[in-house]
Amino acid sequence: MNIFRSLIGKVWQDPNAAEVVKISTGQLYLVRPGNIRSSRECIYNDAMATIRRVPSLEHNFQLVITRVYEDGDQELLEDEDETDEERVFLISEELDFRTGEMDGEPTFLWRDLHGDVDEFYEYVAPGTNEPTRAFFETCMYRAMYERKYKKSADNTQDSDFEEFVWHPPTTKVKPPPRRKVSAKVDPASLTGELEALSVSGDLQPSSSGVEVGEEAEPVVQESAFMASMDICFEQEAELYLWDFEKEDFEHQGVVIARIVQQKDANYRFWLTASVDGKVMLAHPVCSDMNQKWSHQLTSLTWNHLSEDGIPSSWLLRFATEEDFAKVIEAFSRSLWQTLHQTDWSKAKPEEQRYVLSSTEDVEMRDVSDDEEDEDEVFSELDPAEEASDDSEQEEEEDEGNLPPALSKGERNSQLTVGYKGDRSYVVRGNNIGVFNHSSDNSVKYYATISKIATTKGKEFKPKHVMLHDQDTKMVLMNPTDPNSLYSMDIERGKVVEEWKVHDDITVDHIAPDNKFAPTTREQTLVGASHNALFRIDPRVAGMKMVESQYKQYVSKNKFSGVATTAAGKLAVASEKGDIRMFDSIGKNAKTALPPLGDPILGIDVTADGRYIVATTKTYLLLIDTLIGEGRYAGQLGFDRSFPATSKPVPRRLQLRAEHVAYMGHGISFTPARFNQGEGQEENAIVTSTGQFVIAWDFAKVKKGHLDKYEIKKYEDHVVQDNFKFGDDKEIIVALDNNVLAINKKNLKKPTRHSLAAPLTTLQSHSNIVNAPF
Repeated sequence: MNIFRSLIGKVWQDPNAAEVVKISTGQLYLVRPGNIRSSRECIYNDAMATIRRVPSLEHNFQLVITRVYEDGDQELLEDEDETDEERVFLISEELDFRTGEMDGEPTFLWRDLHGDVDEFYEYVAPGTNEPTRAFFETCMYRAMYERKYKKSADNTQDSDFEEFVWHPPTTKVKPPPRRKVSAKVDPASLTGELEALSVSGDLQPSSSGVEVGEEAEPVVQESAFMASMDICFEQEAELYLWDFEKEDFEHQGVVIARIVQQKDANYRFWLTASVDGKVMLAHPVCSDMNQKWSHQLTSLTWNHLSEDGIPSSWLLRFATEEDFAKVIEAFSRSLWQTLHQTDWSKAKPEEQRYVLSSTEDVEMRDVSDDEEDEDEVFSELDPAEEASDDSEQEEEEDEGNLPPALSKGERNSQLTVGYKGDRSYVVRGNNIGVFNHSSDNSVKYYATISKIATTKGKEFKPKHVMLHDQDTKMVLMNPTDPNSLYSMDIERGKVVEEWKVHDDITVDHIAPDNKFAPTTREQTLVGASHNALFRIDPRVAGMKMVESQYKQYVSKNKFSGVATTAAGKLAVASEKGDIRMFDSIGKNAKTALPPLGDPILGIDVTADGRYIVATTKTYLLLIDTLIGEGRYAGQLGFDRSFPATSKPVPRRLQLRAEHVAYMGHGISFTPARFNQGEGQEENAIVTSTGQFVIAWDFAKVKKGHLDKYEIKKYEDHVVQDNFKFGDDKEIIVALDNNVLAINKKNLKKPTRHSLAAPLTTLQSHSNIVNAPF
């Protein structure tokens, strides 16, 4: 391999050389051993293979297979909705890259990390000579080396690449079947233990719940389990488990479904399923279950996270609407008591109705339905999607190319998108990266504001930032000084003022005076502590809090966020999960919506105040603030109180349980945002979780289609995302180590392929139910 060292050096060390090596002619195949119908599928009949560096990530490279069109073919495909231009693979040792030969022609093979364990891609390169083949192979190993060790491979020897050279296994081991189960459960085979559960002594289940495993012992008898439980609900039901290969819920048999309360623990509940006197599963009732009710199918779907955080997806289907109504009430009560750690009877009747209403299938008020939506009714028993959307043609995303000053050490922590200056700002430690939105809808690095410090020169890492005064200033929150705010002159890149708000009141959250105030010269802003709401005016002498516009609550409300409408009305959320609506600061709330129990992590409101979106860890809560009946019908909850018997119906926006299972990890949403622009109506909601950016079509949501969302997966963790101001299509995305822009049309329907968690990271079916082979 050393014969290529000088040649490699010429392209490897050239930062302007995006492509390291290219083979211009070949064919790409997807190979599925053991599949009789399609063991070898031709993906591209004419393609080229390229090793390409990842611009924003040092020591990372991609293997790119690009379809080559004959003259005239490209024009014919331009009118098609879906085309498939290229396949991109991040080069790492997990690919099990190797070389081979087919009919005397050289081939390159690597694993399909998004498919089953034995599926792989094969690129056949007819006419490629031996030196070219060897050079390509060497570049692959070099890329693997740099990604693994995060350093240059310039001083390596051939022996350093040996660990990346694939060797066939010495013995052929048959892999266990994945997600393959019989249509009926064999009760005699359901042997297992309830992990930390002692059936002979005190009951102490682990927090992650339990499922019967293939090899675990001894058998857990239902009588022993139930001796330590009080039954809240019990009914026969059909149990289903999401099958990753079939992309469908597969029937596990008829079980006795129960919701039970642990006798020796306060407000700890379990969802269980039993067969012939043996416990099949016991899952703790909690928000991480991501429960979803289908009134059409009288079914409950949920996720269960294993000890290592890998989700599976389950479904219970009940025979009658009466049984379904009973399980909804029992589950809702159990979850509410778990979250509040108090008895359901302590909730007021109107609060109970509000909680139970969040499970209903109801369309939003006053929403026209002028156009028909395809696939309007989703069936939990149908595959997530009939066909893969891998064939969607994506626009190339522009990557921000972080500057050297931001490329190491700290990770990105916050994103704020400019209103007037077409700029975005990304906080990274005590630095802020400035990025331009160019005319071609891309993001380009512009400058770095380094070493953020107080007016006295003490450096700090901003807890939160907000643009101010026509984007000429940025208000910074210093976690070590919660009683003050700091004003930074953006052009100078320096903190120029400290605003002491109050000696005894902390500033935990801030918001603009009104939704579009940052585009104006408005100087005041809104502040909130854990139990107070107040106005801040930096122009007044001394303390900056306006005493006449201050409202403090005696109780510990634990406010967690505040948002303003275009008219300056306020929506305030709390860690307890309640939402308050104010028409102005200094007065009592006009409307106080009771908490479902989950802490609210962020809140946003449409410009006209009609809709609020509040973010919890596992779902978004959408509130229509229009009062539907009574004396003030037609007004908003910001201006008048809802009748006690007619609170708004909270709508949950959440991911389908089978989609979460494909993701391979639990949900942890970032604060969701509406798109915004003066004079524009909001038509989308965007958030993220893990590596995924997720957007809901707000028009469809208002029609009651709550799972009409699309997704984009990234190689890196998504820190925060938001729409470009005045644009309902362009989304600015901050990753841990990058900033980029994506057009909303490039988000995909959620399928196994678009979610693309490698099945090797997912829990094998034998860990969930018995599947002997």
